[in-house]
Amino acid sequence: MPTPILSVVTEHWPIAGGFTISRGSRTEAVVVVATLDDGTVRGHGECVPYARYGETVEGVAAAIEAMAPLIAGGLTRRDLAARMPAGAARNALDAAFWDFEAKASGHRVWNLAGIAAPKPVTTAFTLSLGSPDSMAAAAEKAAGRPLLKIKLGGAGDDRRIAAVRAAAPAATLIADANEAWTPEVFAVNLAACEKAGVALIEQPLPAGQDAFLETVKSPIAFCADESFHGRDGLAAMRNRYQAVNIKLDKTGGLTEALAVANAVREAGLDIMVGCMLGTSLAMAPAFLLTPQARFVDLDGPLLLSRDRDPGIAYEGSTMQPFGSRIWG
Repeated sequence: MPTPILSVVTEHWPIAGGFTISRGSRTEAVVVVATLDDGTVRGHGECVPYARYGETVEGVAAAIEAMAPLIAGGLTRRDLAARMPAGAARNALDAAFWDFEAKASGHRVWNLAGIAAPKPVTTAFTLSLGSPDSMAAAAEKAAGRPLLKIKLGGAGDDRRIAAVRAAAPAATLIADANEAWTPEVFAVNLAACEKAGVALIEQPLPAGQDAFLETVKSPIAFCADESFHGRDGLAAMRNRYQAVNIKLDKTGGLTEALAVANAVREAGLDIMVGCMLGTSLAMAPAFLLTPQARFVDLDGPLLLSRDRDPGIAYEGSTMQPFGSRIWG
């Protein structure tokens, strides 16, 4: 296989109406795209740097660019884990390698990975954090979607949960607090989730402060996001969570995420496949994990004002398998 040349660009994608979680609001998604090009074949990979994990756009782009001499010297995808830490930078480069390998070989990426081809799947649709009234209005507009993920913020979440449930009585709900709950509001918010029939509560407490969950008895499963990054942290999850959210920007790419998914299933935990706020180019590699997932949250393109062309086809909340022009 020819040795490709690496290039890196930063892109800005406007968010439809803005996006708010417990840590703040955004009006655009800023992504970093790595490209491997040998003059005939071109492979792409997208990542979303995340400040919560100490990443900056500039730092991630620089970390990818620093790999150019090694790639010119023959570095391959299988060498990345030994050369780069897990995180957004490695994810973009890992995805670019997968895409390049698939196009160079003429095989789809799932064949190269030895896994099943993706099938249509239902994704969650995310409602931003807001007042109970504003979240109810958003839920009413999205009430026809089968799976809604509601962003929460701590105090007052009991009213938000009740308002969303009243506005979308038929939807399955995932509650995502993004570490915003405290022991003082935990009981009342959990009771509201139970009353509303919430199916999953994602990261209620701050990472590192979630041992409290070992004492909680609830019919609702808890899912680790910020608390879980990869295989090394899996043992600590077992007594606190019943599911983990696998995101490629945390694991450092699809290569490691496939191994993580196997380890999670062996540990007896459920899988959520999640994403940062990016385009279809970032969703496509994560799509390959969906056959193993109980919950799928790959709605990034649905929250943007526009997506790549071509992009993954969403029919309502149903994601259709993607073509090779998109990725892989």
